[in-house]
Amino acid sequence: MTDGRGHAPAIATDGLSKRYGGHRRGPLGSSPVVRALEGLSIEVRRGEIFGFLGPNGAGKSTMIRLLLGYLHPSAGRASVLGHDIETDGLGIRRAVGYLPGGIALYDTMTGEGLLDYLADLSGRDPTRRASLLDRLELATATLRRPVRDYSRGMRQKIGIVQALQHDPELAILDEPTEGLDPLMQRAFYDVLDELRREGRTIFFSSHVLSEVERVCDRVAIIRAGRLVALSDVDALLQRRRRRVEMRLDGPPPPLDGVAGISDVRVREGLVTCQLEGDVRPFLAAIAHASVIDLLIEPARLEEAFLEFYEGDGVQGGAADTATDGTTIGDSTAGGRAA
Repeated sequence: MTDGRGHAPAIATDGLSKRYGGHRRGPLGSSPVVRALEGLSIEVRRGEIFGFLGPNGAGKSTMIRLLLGYLHPSAGRASVLGHDIETDGLGIRRAVGYLPGGIALYDTMTGEGLLDYLADLSGRDPTRRASLLDRLELATATLRRPVRDYSRGMRQKIGIVQALQHDPELAILDEPTEGLDPLMQRAFYDVLDELRREGRTIFFSSHVLSEVERVCDRVAIIRAGRLVALSDVDALLQRRRRRVEMRLDGPPPPLDGVAGISDVRVREGLVTCQLEGDVRPFLAAIAHASVIDLLIEPARLEEAFLEFYEGDGVQGGAADTATDGTTIGDSTAGGRAA
């Protein structure tokens, strides 16, 4: 599959699975099968920032290792920048930039020496290094010190620079802001915005949902190795239920049957409810009420994410498709959102 310019997607997976165990026999029989990733089918478009979300143990790191050719899939297939993950792992690792979670560095090397060494491994000139060092406030004197003297935040900055210094077409970043202070996080977000404007692609795995909401165009959410949502960030936020609190000086307006309204509770001049989707039917319903105060919580990706992990939208085995195009449910049933 190609885009409108004849390019393959930055990342494409089709039924990608990884299982461990089940093949060694001992005194107690075969080892149990651990399904780290099961039937994952996604496409990451060129030029987008794509968030890959899930709690610890959901399969995020397994997915990244498969994409880079460090692991071989148990089933399915995938390509990265047109390179097959099973036959051309070396080509993939040469073409992409990669920041692993909890990056380990050679402590005896200087920061500058380490960046030079990793640039040589990529086989490409570090054309973005100077700009990145400036944006992340890594001074020349700092780079001449051994890495063992670096703080956690400084190590993370070096990790970001090494992943992006050779201007890769695709960067795979695992928890990229871990250890960065708020100012450096903002500087990093500015770097990502610049890369997106220049047409680069970012595959972005993070536990910090506020930053995923801030920087990502689309997100995939996985649960126990299975895809449970694949959507534009805006569409996912529109789907989530928001809490509404309204204080009245008079009788409450009739809210039963209003589109998107559920769980209505009335107590001593206070009305609370849940609002999903378009806010306009609710506003029309309360237009003539004596409203003293009204609070509609803003949509946050964190709440949308938690809804999937509290059982909302992930029950049953077949995939459901929401009206906004979000794919919800078991990816092995063929669910995919473009």
